[in-house]
Amino acid sequence: MQFHDIIVALALESLSFPPALIFLTLGHMRRTTPHVRAPSRNRARAHAVRARIIATAMRYFAEHGYDNAHVGDVATELKIAKGSIFQHFGNKETLFLEVYMSATRSFSTYLAVPDEVRAAGFFGVLRHWLLRTEHMVREDWIPYRIQLLGNYSTDLRVRRQINRFLITEDPCGRVAFVRFGLERGELRPELDVAIILSFIDWVVERFQDALLVEELDPGLFRHHASVAKNEARIDQILAALRRAIGSATGPDAGVPQSRGTMDASRRV
Repeated sequence: MQFHDIIVALALESLSFPPALIFLTLGHMRRTTPHVRAPSRNRARAHAVRARIIATAMRYFAEHGYDNAHVGDVATELKIAKGSIFQHFGNKETLFLEVYMSATRSFSTYLAVPDEVRAAGFFGVLRHWLLRTEHMVREDWIPYRIQLLGNYSTDLRVRRQINRFLITEDPCGRVAFVRFGLERGELRPELDVAIILSFIDWVVERFQDALLVEELDPGLFRHHASVAKNEARIDQILAALRRAIGSATGPDAGVPQSRGTMDASRRV
């Protein structure tokens, strides 16, 4: 007899229940009391379901866009009830936000580069990632499509939540990257970190978005830029950025622009 059975038996005995009726009552309780799963097992199952929904929704949003996406279609593909998705995420906006966060967390941080690239310094790391943009898209285009949708195809309410996520979590390690440039003396020390981050957002990441759009949606542009032309454009962006936030005494200060880059810049 388990501990709770003993407690129930004592309670019934105190009410002058006959022994036979006490044991009949305990037997009925065992048959009718539902089995309760351990909370940790329930949490693990719920986490697995959420992960499946996010993975399927990520590919679906990437293929259909944000406005044309329907939660019911995701549920159909998963062979679950539409209400199950709403139970986990509440609405389409929240589902997309979770998808966006999952996609962004899958990207490497700025400083996750080979040692030789890191040794090239702040602007060398930026050049590495800009040159890698088209290669990364070919390796796995889905998270990059989600990033573009979040940045340009959602309404203000969703973008506000996206910006809050990017600021609070900093999944790409932007702050650590800027501090890396400051410690190396490559960036202007009188500039606030937030100002430098804004330059990265406005110039580098928006330019990278343009490269992504050219790769994922080439029809949006009249001519698809060649690799050589893209490299020239990247060098121009970095040169402009170095003039804006680069230190006058940094290791690359005063480095003249290459002749090939200057010639290419006149053709862009």
